Amino acid sequence: MVKRQSERIFDVLVILLLVMAGLVCLIPMLHVIAVSLTPYDEYLRRGGMILFPTSITVDAYREFIKEPYLFECFMTTVVSTVLGTAFNILMTVLMAYPLAKTDLLGRKALNLFVLIPMLITGGLIPTYLVVRSTGLMNTILVYIIPGAIWSYVLIITRAFFSQIDKGIAESARMDGAGEWTILFRLILPISMPIIATIGLMYGVGHWNEYLSGVIYVNRPELRTLQVVLREVLSRNTEAAVDVTVPTKTLQMAGVVFTSVPIIVVYPFLQKYFTQGIMLGAIKG
Repeated sequence: MVKRQSERIFDVLVILLLVMAGLVCLIPMLHVIAVSLTPYDEYLRRGGMILFPTSITVDAYREFIKEPYLFECFMTTVVSTVLGTAFNILMTVLMAYPLAKTDLLGRKALNLFVLIPMLITGGLIPTYLVVRSTGLMNTILVYIIPGAIWSYVLIITRAFFSQIDKGIAESARMDGAGEWTILFRLILPISMPIIATIGLMYGVGHWNEYLSGVIYVNRPELRTLQVVLREVLSRNTEAAVDVTVPTKTLQMAGVVFTSVPIIVVYPFLQKYFTQGIMLGAIKG
């Protein structure tokens, strides 16, 4: 089929817009990486927008890893991300699966109960009082339990489960399988797209956790990486850590250091993420 001239022009415009959008996303990232690897003298000489340094040094990264409690904060972030994501997925699946059943007693009321937190929040002070009264202050659990289920993620997961052929569960029940067996041995294995999707959402949320580390945690070793990064970014950009590492390059090294793990993981889950979002959005 031969395309008309108007269609070809439209295709070219779409390609140009996509290229421009890609550059808008790529150039800032390239600038951050380039500055973090730029030697002190070159940074002072060129300044401004550096995309391709003429020479490379890792002095800024060496200086960044000397930040106080950085290793402890890194381990806190890793542990809270892994355990928190696993806990989030488990709680979301256990709530979304029954809500996907049309014959569930009180289903409409429960769905309304899920929707309300998306529109109205309890506020920061009531949440702080609840966290303090439950003994979660200054523990790693404060990053995991308060955000056990996100309403938006729960709705997507419920929509996915509602599209699974009900005949699968009915056949299993006729063979004597219980609900737990059906869920964990039949439903979850065919639900990997949505599991990967919500896992990525929860994982990114835990890795980028900042507010809880500031409000609920006073012990420096229990802070998250984002709190450490915020302290580095708040330093005077004109000051230098020492004679070889300007603050600007140290800040960029911190941004790269805290961003790389999520950037590395995403390509492996991109296929499942896109598929899960599409399938979960078809039917509510």
